[in-house]
Amino acid sequence: MRSIGNVAKDAKIRGVASGTLSNGIPVCVNSDGTVSAVEEESGSENIGTAVQFETGNLIQPEMAYDSANGKFVVVYRDGGNSNYGTACVGTVSGSSVSFGTPVVFYSNTTLDPTICYDSNAGKMVIAYSDNASSPTAKAGTAIVGTVSGTTMTFGSAVQFESDRTDTPRAVYDENSQKAVILYENNQSDGTAIVGTVSGTTISFGTPFDFNNGATTVISGCFDPDTNQIIATYSDSGNSDRGTARVGSVSGTSISFGAEVVFETGDINRGSTGTVYDTVNSKVVISYSDNNDTQNGKAIVGTVSGTSISFGTAVTWETGQTQYNDATYHAAAGKVIVHCEDENDGGLIQFAVGTVSGTSITFTTAANLTSVESSENPMIYDSTNKIAVFSFRNEDISGAPQYSGYAATLQIDYTLGNLTSDNFIGFSDSGYLSGQNVGVDSTCSVNREQTGLTAGEKYYVQNDGSLSTTPDTPSVEAGTAISSTEILVKG
Repeated sequence: MRSIGNVAKDAKIRGVASGTLSNGIPVCVNSDGTVSAVEEESGSENIGTAVQFETGNLIQPEMAYDSANGKFVVVYRDGGNSNYGTACVGTVSGSSVSFGTPVVFYSNTTLDPTICYDSNAGKMVIAYSDNASSPTAKAGTAIVGTVSGTTMTFGSAVQFESDRTDTPRAVYDENSQKAVILYENNQSDGTAIVGTVSGTTISFGTPFDFNNGATTVISGCFDPDTNQIIATYSDSGNSDRGTARVGSVSGTSISFGAEVVFETGDINRGSTGTVYDTVNSKVVISYSDNNDTQNGKAIVGTVSGTSISFGTAVTWETGQTQYNDATYHAAAGKVIVHCEDENDGGLIQFAVGTVSGTSITFTTAANLTSVESSENPMIYDSTNKIAVFSFRNEDISGAPQYSGYAATLQIDYTLGNLTSDNFIGFSDSGYLSGQNVGVDSTCSVNREQTGLTAGEKYYVQNDGSLSTTPDTPSVEAGTAISSTEILVKG
């Protein structure tokens, strides 16, 4: 924030408004130096109307969010178009979604497509098994995609594994600005490889085996607090036990700490979901426990150094669950777990989890779809502060069976911009966004108030109002010297 007045003389701060400022409201300074009204926003639980984006046979969909363009992308194998690898760009507006025209990124049989967003390059990285590749079918391949409006363009495909590659999963490392592909190689070993995007192409380092044995239901996430990748999987060489390892990227290489078992039962069913809770600095894994009637469970992990430890698993859905996944809703600071429940007509179920220490509690599971559905990835749209999920229709009346749909899921949240340190005073007039503003600051008097009691100390509330009772955080505004005047805190 650039001060252009004599603060010591007139106790006013000058800055640029981010958003509209009303006369006399509490004002806070933002990280970029602009000033905003103290305010909070909220959302209430709601499931939007499902919108069809693929009329053919949707197979193995995965999703990622492009924060620069405010778009999400669904990648999938189009069974209605010769199993070509296909991508479709979606846009959220309120609680609705809309789509551009699906675009083919590989004109041949494409297995297990996965996607992540490279925020440094502003590109999507798509990895997949190329079932028509030479000399070995199912070679691991990646391609870089660029979102433009409601469509995508693609660079040239690059092989990262010349032998058979199964179920790749892409995770973006924000610290090293690399895309990490986790996959099962031709020896069935769990393998990781680091990719670097340059322009519209991608290059790779040397593969590293993080599990020497059959490795399935691979998933992963990035831990921004320790700047490491967490890989989770079913270790078929160890009775399909749920296992995790912490990976550290250095240049174009990755190394891992020791294997840690988080579930002694068999989790080899469909998929797992692994996300990072940035509010609580914890990893959350959602999975199906085959040794416990395939109940949907979740467990909290804590990264320390290059290792991870776990609390006690919690059952959030009883029944035959599959396609287990998890999504972190940053505005709410909650984890959304979701799965297909075969005991409930194949409907997709979800629950909202709150982490506390090394445990997690859940709301009662509820229906996310009203018809039989499957393959249900979900992402968080950080611009609109809402989750978006896609699914494979099994039974929507009048629609092609197995066609692709997507909808929004909003969960309850309240999010304010007031912290214990960023309150700077009161707006001395009304301003539009982008205008230069004046703020009555420390030891000055703001005369634009109403309904105050002289002699009372007032506190700024999260919603921008004033009260004689502190809110959380406790932020002192100043002392009223009349019903319309307040002496800003010194």
